[in-house]
Amino acid sequence: MSRCHALIPAAGVGARAGAAIPKQYAEINGLPMLAHTLRAFVAAPAIASVHLVISPEDEWLGSLGKQVIPEQVRVHRSGGITRADSVANGLRAMAAEAAAGDWVLVHDAARPCITPVMIGAMIKELQNDAVGGLLALPVAETVKRADSSQRVAQTLPRDGLWLAQTPQMFRLGMLAEAYARFPEVTDEAGAMEHAGHVPRLVTGDARNIKVTYPADFALAALYLKDNS
Repeated sequence: MSRCHALIPAAGVGARAGAAIPKQYAEINGLPMLAHTLRAFVAAPAIASVHLVISPEDEWLGSLGKQVIPEQVRVHRSGGITRADSVANGLRAMAAEAAAGDWVLVHDAARPCITPVMIGAMIKELQNDAVGGLLALPVAETVKRADSSQRVAQTLPRDGLWLAQTPQMFRLGMLAEAYARFPEVTDEAGAMEHAGHVPRLVTGDARNIKVTYPADFALAALYLKDNS
C-alpha cells in the first residue's frame, strides 16, 4: 500500500499578515503558527513522514527547540522564491525516502487549524483515487467581479465554484512531473490540471483558514483553542 507523506512549504515572509517576522513564526496561543501546523501532521496516524521546506536564509527555525518543532520533522533548506519553487524543491528532496507512487499531502504553513481528523478523513477519501485531490469549500456567498476602480463589473453565478484549501494530495511522481512542466502555477491542483489530470474536490472544513491578514490571527487562536 502506498504511504502518505506531508510537505509543508514555509519559505515565504507573509507580508500581508503585518507581523514583524515571517508570519509562520508569529505566535498563536503561545506557539509559533508553524508549530501548530507541523504537530497536526506528526499526530496524524496515516502520515509516514513530515517534510518542512524553509528558505536557505531562514534565521528563525534554529532558535526554536525540539519542544516547539517536533523532532520527527525533516527540514530542507531549499525554499525558493515562489511557493511553487519550494514545493518542487521539496518533492526532489523527498524522493530520497519516498516512492514515486507514494502520496504527498502539500499543506500551507499558514493553515495552522488543520487537525489529524481532517487529515485522516481526506486520506480515506482519496487513497484509492486515480489522481488525488484537494480540500475545498463550496462558495456560499454571492461573488462579484470588480473593475479597475473597484466597482462591480459582474455578478458571477456561484454554482460549481469552490474555494481551494490545503492539504492537496497527489502521487509524488505525478506531482513532481507536473511541477517540472508547469512551474508558474499557484497550487498543486493547478499543476495537475495543466498536466491533463482532473483532481477531485473533497469537502473541507471552514475552520481550516489561511492566516493572511492581521485579523486572521485572532480567529485562528479561537479555532486552535477549540481543537485543544
